[in-house]
Amino acid sequence: MTGDLNNQHALVTGAGQGIGEAIARQLLARGARVTVLGRRAEPLQKLVDEFPGQCRMELADVSSESEVKTAFSQAASALGAINILVNNAGQAQSAPFLKMDAALWQNMLAVNLTGAMLCMQQVLPAMVERGYGRIVNVASTAGLKGYAYVAAYCAAKHGVVGLTRALALEFASKGVTVNAVCPGYTETEIVRESIARVVAKTGRTPEQAMAEFVRGNPQGRLVQPREVADAVLWLCGPGAGAVTGQAIAVAGGEVM
Repeated sequence: MTGDLNNQHALVTGAGQGIGEAIARQLLARGARVTVLGRRAEPLQKLVDEFPGQCRMELADVSSESEVKTAFSQAASALGAINILVNNAGQAQSAPFLKMDAALWQNMLAVNLTGAMLCMQQVLPAMVERGYGRIVNVASTAGLKGYAYVAAYCAAKHGVVGLTRALALEFASKGVTVNAVCPGYTETEIVRESIARVVAKTGRTPEQAMAEFVRGNPQGRLVQPREVADAVLWLCGPGAGAVTGQAIAVAGGEVM
């Protein structure tokens, strides 16, 4: 299926590492022109260097409306109208609910939920005008179930799933699909940092901490970024035109 996304311009947020990088690489391999967006230039530059002329970067904080507007305008000017948007940028912070402050709560909503909303607002008018578009929001199993000590993150990711479903209905007749992919614990920097925090706070070994993270996955392992990227890629392709409003778990059977 190499080349079936030729002439498509995809923009991937949070594309510097982990799931976002894997998604960008898959889109590039399928022939799409890809704008990789993030807050730090260094991790994005390696993709630009690896795919000259096909990949370019934009720097922006997705929670900033002005930065998002500027980045998306520049991306469209450089590579053409954005046909595919993958909202992958996100952060995870943990705290017992009674010790969680308003700043943590607002940060989780700003990055994980408001950021997705701002990015979708930038691409939807042109998608509607053309009668075609693909939007995939990378949510989490935390958008489908609850986890202790990450109440703000769960609330934000549930919001992403709800927003996905609402917009899927609003734009279903316009040729635009809006879906969410919900990974379980995935072998990314976020999970590695979480394991390090568990080790530091509890005195457990890294192996013991890892066992806690994989315990909920019936397959007994971490999901791989490429596995999430493959699900996203399918939703971005021509064969998924009848799929919209879905929240697809990529979690080894953790969520049914």
